[in-house]
Amino acid sequence: MGRVGEAAVLARLLPLLGAGPAALLGPGDDAAVVTAPDRRVVATTDLLVEGRDFRTDWSTGADVGAKAAVQNLADVAAMGAVPTGLLLTLGAPPETAVAWLEDLARGVAAACELHGTGVVGGDLSGASELLVSVTALGDLQGRAPVLRSGARPGDVLALAGPVGRSAAGLALLLAGGPELAARTAPELLAAHRAPAPPLAAGPAAAVAGATAMLDVSDGLGVDGARLAAASRVHLDLDARWEGEHVVDLLRAARELAGPGEEQALARSWVRGGGEDHALLATFPPQVARAGLPEPFVAVGRVLHERTGRPAVTVGGDDEVRGGWDVYA
Repeated sequence: MGRVGEAAVLARLLPLLGAGPAALLGPGDDAAVVTAPDRRVVATTDLLVEGRDFRTDWSTGADVGAKAAVQNLADVAAMGAVPTGLLLTLGAPPETAVAWLEDLARGVAAACELHGTGVVGGDLSGASELLVSVTALGDLQGRAPVLRSGARPGDVLALAGPVGRSAAGLALLLAGGPELAARTAPELLAAHRAPAPPLAAGPAAAVAGATAMLDVSDGLGVDGARLAAASRVHLDLDARWEGEHVVDLLRAARELAGPGEEQALARSWVRGGGEDHALLATFPPQVARAGLPEPFVAVGRVLHERTGRPAVTVGGDDEVRGGWDVYA
């Protein structure tokens, strides 16, 4: 990148990044112009840092690009909105191969195309390490935003998408690199490298009457507690549902855990694993009786706060703890 220069790099990246149908003016001017038919704009941003959030010896540029796009698109979906555009900012050392950045752009573009949006602008800068930042914009289509604070006792707790798979893939990578992960559970490796949650479920949940929603980026324990605290309720997960999710991860757990410890390890991934970006939502009981919007499945219930401290439990008493903390 240092030999080619900024202008040449941008000339190679921009054609790979479609602006999407909501862009009235895409990259090339001082700023983009994006439609806002609702007259409100949902906005969110995330930063990925090499060595902290991704490793280039584990993930391709396309993997990193898809992950960066999806984690922001998931935040838009969790508000019940549809995406209208992404701003992509890259910081790269001068020795970064332009081909790697082109691969990243293809990954971002593929994720955007899947969810009906595109990249409307951004920035490119030199840096001492690879940095990938995405800002996503969204449109509520006339609906109220679905907040974390709307869950009510008696609501049904539901989930769209799996949890624990990205954490299991990461554990395999940490234990034995891509070779072990690919040999043991390639689907979990893929889930960590480039998660693909069902984000269209977010607006569908809003239409169906979801009372609260967020995406599971840091783990059910952490994110569930955030929803519980915002709504001042208690979330109780169904033990049978958790058991079914644990079974799906046992093959990876057997590779890493000691005898008799497989269940506990798999359970820790389900409860505390982040970066799956599944959508956790609450629905009034009458919505659940009529049928939750696909692919949401009921995973628990919303209860009155019982201890003075919002919590997430399984089966009433087993408190769910653990999850991602950026400074842990």
